[in-house]
Amino acid sequence: MTRITLRRTRAAVEEHLVSEGVHPVLARLFASRGVDKRRDIDSGLDALLPPEGLLGIGRAAALLADAIAAQQRILIVADYDCDGATACAVGLRALRAMGAKVDYLVPDRFRYGYGLTPEIVARAAQSRPDMIVTVDNGIASVEGVDAANALGIPVVITDHHLPGNALPAAAAIVNPNQPGCGFASKAIAGVGVMFYVMLALRAELRRRGVFAPDGGPSLAELLDLVALGTVADVVRLDRNNRILVTQGLKRMRAGRLQVGLKALFAVAGRVFDRASTFDLGFAIGPRLNAAGRLDDMSLGIECLSTDDEAAALNIARRLDELNRERRGIEAGMKEQADALIERFDVGDRCSISLYDPAWHQGVVGIVAGRLKDRHHRPVFAFAPADAGQIRGSGRSINGLHLRDALDLVDKRAPGMLLRFGGHAAAAGVTLREADFARFEAALENAVQELIDPADLSLVTETDGPLEPSYLSLSIARMLEEQIWGQGFPQPVFSGEFAVRNQRIVGEKHLKLRLDAGGRTLEAMRFNSAEPLPARVNAAYRVSINEYNGVQSLQLVIDHWDPA
Repeated sequence: MTRITLRRTRAAVEEHLVSEGVHPVLARLFASRGVDKRRDIDSGLDALLPPEGLLGIGRAAALLADAIAAQQRILIVADYDCDGATACAVGLRALRAMGAKVDYLVPDRFRYGYGLTPEIVARAAQSRPDMIVTVDNGIASVEGVDAANALGIPVVITDHHLPGNALPAAAAIVNPNQPGCGFASKAIAGVGVMFYVMLALRAELRRRGVFAPDGGPSLAELLDLVALGTVADVVRLDRNNRILVTQGLKRMRAGRLQVGLKALFAVAGRVFDRASTFDLGFAIGPRLNAAGRLDDMSLGIECLSTDDEAAALNIARRLDELNRERRGIEAGMKEQADALIERFDVGDRCSISLYDPAWHQGVVGIVAGRLKDRHHRPVFAFAPADAGQIRGSGRSINGLHLRDALDLVDKRAPGMLLRFGGHAAAAGVTLREADFARFEAALENAVQELIDPADLSLVTETDGPLEPSYLSLSIARMLEEQIWGQGFPQPVFSGEFAVRNQRIVGEKHLKLRLDAGGRTLEAMRFNSAEPLPARVNAAYRVSINEYNGVQSLQLVIDHWDPA
């Protein structure tokens, strides 16, 4: 059962924002999303939090500067998702521009799992690096760092994930979520952390006289990559992250983007001069992630780090092929998952855990996310791994911190979880195949204890009615230009409409003509062919429909109830 509710408003703050020159519609939206004053939405780079606020960043910058001065070999060990790929590309581009000898390594997720493991260190050692730098991983790699230290290879960790009970004995750790770090943006993505480390390194090289006081490479040129990784990793768009994303999108829209990113826009059929967070999260990000899911994320990193337009386009086409293959695998797995779920009543459960021996490790996370959205339950989907083990990927709903749930399971059943990690919204776990049923029961018990039953009811939170005069193409364009995402949700409005016409298009979508106060509006209800009654109370988004080069206003119906 889905309920349409109104997001909490703050009339006094809304009025204050309007008095500061903010458009009334935006003032209402911003006020209900925690913005108190106009400067809170300033997007200039001078409003970014300073790098010095990150614990350990000075030490990391000094170590990297020493390595560059000695022409030591630096090896970046990257994660295999979009955040990891963009963080690696930022590191490669920035370090090379600052004179470093740098290469990278991406672990095979199916052979080595996640993070800087001893096995990855052994493989890295074959290229004889003088220093390892992790991006988007490493904070939980206690054994891996010990292995590197035993070989005399210092490790600099840049990460944003939550630490375990003990920190690795690394030469430096930069992670806003490590104990003692007062950096205000705890939600910064891995690529954002690496970008900050590069800012600190440039400042260190300026201090040493390598660059002039205002010299060195322009790191702003990397903000398109920072924006992509930040959006694709679905981190909360706090003020600092919104600045990073805004600046990155501005560069894209102005055509100042990496050639690989431009190639990805082309194969995705999107236009970079109108780049949006939707493009990054649902068109570009999935194509990069497909490499890590089905093949090798080196493909994605090469696409983002090359300056050869022909090579970038060839790689982008391969990534597009992999994404099509991924969608096919996902569709089959989704059907199998639906069949498994039919065996029980979801309404009687607080969680869903599924396993099929035929499933693909690289796609279980997407399937878990789709099922979470459909059934509004935290979901873990498992696929076979090696030596009688299975690996699961989980996605959670608001109200349940998924890693905390796994931690509770681990405390109550020591040894059952062979490995686990993650954060509030997503997590991963490895266990023995024989322990799946035991895990299913243990997770259900943990979720029952941790979650408020009210959080299991699906709620469509809206921004209330939009005045008829604001139902216009100009307002749709204004909203499209803003930065929306996790923690700063895209506007969803609600209102009552008369349904004048409806027909099925594309076999599964409903094209509608609605009436509001005597005004006719075009609308779409995607992925649902269920007919609407004569009058509805609808939760909707305003969007821009473009056909034959002509733009028009279109409402997108997310949910409806009979009026």
